[in-house]
Amino acid sequence: MGEPLEVTPQEANTALRGGAQIIDVREPEEFAISRIEGATLIPMQSIPAELPKLEAMADERKLLLPCHHAVRSLQAAAWLQNQGIENCSSIAGGIDQWSQEIDPSVPRY
Repeated sequence: MGEPLEVTPQEANTALRGGAQIIDVREPEEFAISRIEGATLIPMQSIPAELPKLEAMADERKLLLPCHHAVRSLQAAAWLQNQGIENCSSIAGGIDQWSQEIDPSVPRY
């Protein structure tokens, strides 16, 4: 059984402390404004081309996907799970909810 398609920011924060990796699926302009520390930027449209890299990463650790409000990241996580990468989840509410609930130093936009 794979991971849930979506996890709360609190669950994501716990997983991050346990070694999970943030894969930010927003655009570079958004990433420049606001990001979760340690995140790797792979914009949503680049996900298919990065599939081998993401497969290798998911073999080693859970992948957590945020975007702005969790619309794109939910789509990306569903696509990845359909490709057989089950060790990934979208972060509910995206970086906006992360900023409100986990780390207020992450700028909201």
